[in-house]
Amino acid sequence: MSHPSHHADPHAASAPTGATFVLVHGAWAGAWAWAGVSARLRARGHRVHVPTLSGLGERSHLPGHVIDLDTHIDDVVNEILWNDLDGIVLVGHSYSGFVVTGVAERIASRIASIVYLEAFIPEDGQSFADLATWMDPSVPMTPVPPSSPGDYLRESDRAWVDAKATPQPTGSFTQKLRVGGAYRDLPKKAFVLATGWDGPFAQALQNARSTPGWSAYEIDCGHDVPVDRPDELVAILEACA
Repeated sequence: MSHPSHHADPHAASAPTGATFVLVHGAWAGAWAWAGVSARLRARGHRVHVPTLSGLGERSHLPGHVIDLDTHIDDVVNEILWNDLDGIVLVGHSYSGFVVTGVAERIASRIASIVYLEAFIPEDGQSFADLATWMDPSVPMTPVPPSSPGDYLRESDRAWVDAKATPQPTGSFTQKLRVGGAYRDLPKKAFVLATGWDGPFAQALQNARSTPGWSAYEIDCGHDVPVDRPDELVAILEACA
């Protein structure tokens, strides 16, 4: 049975409290990018883990030239294993569609639900650089792309993100991912599309709508959904739990 697209109602009935969420930020970001969402989820009784990927955010002191996609997958796998997490809702934003897909290849038995939030769903042998053809694969660190007015619903949020964003280890973009398709066998799968920008994910939403076992959601904001619409996103994540 295919799933219709949903518009989240933050006041709708939610999942029982006590779900375990692992939230994985996108490129150039860090755990800070999930601050509004993680605080709301914890206030509603959920267990929330928000690892910062190596070379970014408060871990930007690490040498970027030795960090690749496998490092970032290890970051999340180890967060799950060392904290004895099970039955998790695994959420990947943007670039981290690659990361959470790789995590599913490694420890699918720990994952109850996977959510691709404005995120790439990679094919076998694909890298982020294969999709972001504008980037320079020869530099060890990829600079933060400049933001533009209108990227965020609130200009103050754009300034906050610009102040915190850090260059991304290029190896995380250029390493190709081996995908056996473990994510497809997870009990619950969802794709969340932001309709407030002209992004590359419309087909992924259509695929989710028409594929059994998937749910599809739309949310009216720009690409950085956790910053733009934390309340609406929390409602969606609870529905995915």
